[in-house]
Amino acid sequence: MVGIKDIAKKTGYSISTVSYALNNSHKVSEATRAIIIKAADELHYVPNNAARTLKRNQSNIIGVFLADYSGAFYGELLHGIKLQLQKENYEMIVCSGEQSHRFIPEKLIDGAIILDAAFDDDEILRLADLDNNIVTMDRDIVHPRIGTVLLDNQGGTKAALTQLGQYADLPLYIVTGPEASYDSQTRYETAKLWAEENQRDVNWIDGDFSRKSGQRAARQILSENSHYPITVFSFNDEMAVGMYKVFAKTDLVIGRDIKMVGFDNIEIASFLIPRLTTIGYSKYHWGIEAAKQIVAIIQNEEATHKKVYTSLITGESLEKES
Repeated sequence: MVGIKDIAKKTGYSISTVSYALNNSHKVSEATRAIIIKAADELHYVPNNAARTLKRNQSNIIGVFLADYSGAFYGELLHGIKLQLQKENYEMIVCSGEQSHRFIPEKLIDGAIILDAAFDDDEILRLADLDNNIVTMDRDIVHPRIGTVLLDNQGGTKAALTQLGQYADLPLYIVTGPEASYDSQTRYETAKLWAEENQRDVNWIDGDFSRKSGQRAARQILSENSHYPITVFSFNDEMAVGMYKVFAKTDLVIGRDIKMVGFDNIEIASFLIPRLTTIGYSKYHWGIEAAKQIVAIIQNEEATHKKVYTSLITGESLEKES
């Protein structure tokens, strides 16, 4: 198998210079790069990211970076991304973990769609400064090579709290998500402002968007309360599912004793009994918009900033006591 040493021997350049040229580094001139790539082609050198990347510096692969794959949230989102990329002749790889971040600067992918709090803003800005193509779905960043497709967390949070606000005389619990999550923090800031404007006391419970943290939240509510009904806003449906599981083992009835609203409208929400009132949006459409935007940026179109709007999905979890 032909290696970098063979190219160095053929061209007379050092191994480091050949490596820089093959990895599209600015440390070598275009003339030198052309000589090295021509030699690599003649020797039929094939790097890990395929021979065509050598010729065109293009892999036709988009990396989708997620914090994890757990829960019912990601399937519809990834389906939308995948189908739209296929229409544009791109493929998708799904990445998780900090080691996969190197795919971006090493040009193993043509662009990155990021929904992962493991990236900090400074890292994303540095990558964009190096002419990497990026779309974020979890933070608002302004840069010529960064597009954003964000949820209308403010509108969704206000809609949820407006529904719970019908019960102004009842205690209000709000179960939050992880601190590093843009969506959770935006919902928290919006909810805090709503509570101040409406002079409502809030019992805040820390969650992490997982079903288990919803179970912990429910147990905390049970330990703190002896009088019902109460109202609960869960920053996502996964935690609401966890709360349902715990409350089902008690004599409390959701909708009568515990009036609850979730967020995300995951599929399982429609099968809960009673049906969970939640904030919905099309995760499929969200994924399509992210895919469209990353392709547009790759094609040197101007990065744009779009919002995916939410709507209230009513269920019986807010049903009044008869």
